[in-house]
Amino acid sequence: MRRYGPWIALFVVVGVVLAILLWPGGGQSAAARAHALASELKCQECQGLSVADSNAPTSVAIRADIKRRIARGQSDAQIRQVYVDRYGEQILLSPRGSGLGLIVWVLPVVAIALGAAGIWFALTRGRREPRLHASRADEVLVDRQRGAHT
Repeated sequence: MRRYGPWIALFVVVGVVLAILLWPGGGQSAAARAHALASELKCQECQGLSVADSNAPTSVAIRADIKRRIARGQSDAQIRQVYVDRYGEQILLSPRGSGLGLIVWVLPVVAIALGAAGIWFALTRGRREPRLHASRADEVLVDRQRGAHT
């Protein structure tokens, strides 16, 4: 158990973090929904800012439009799709979980997992190989050779 304790703790921590991150928002207010949606969209005039963080005229207009759409009862997915249809996939700050976007999310995780597996294999391989010990005849041979060189 001592040997696997740190691994179990790591899996528990990762599981808790994923549960917190993936827990549905549930009863968000309209303002919180609007801010969350604006945070997912990239400002078309600024570089690297979300619509929520930008004061560019386009971002201000998008925030107002998001609030109107929420008031009309549109879902988050519908609102996101409107902007993807209008501006293309590049408006999303985070790639979608399908197609090329899926590769963008999965490839680094796979690379890290393979690297960790390789390190684990390299470290455990050395433990499985038996240690070789010199026999008495080997020690005598080495002592004889050392005596010849001095």
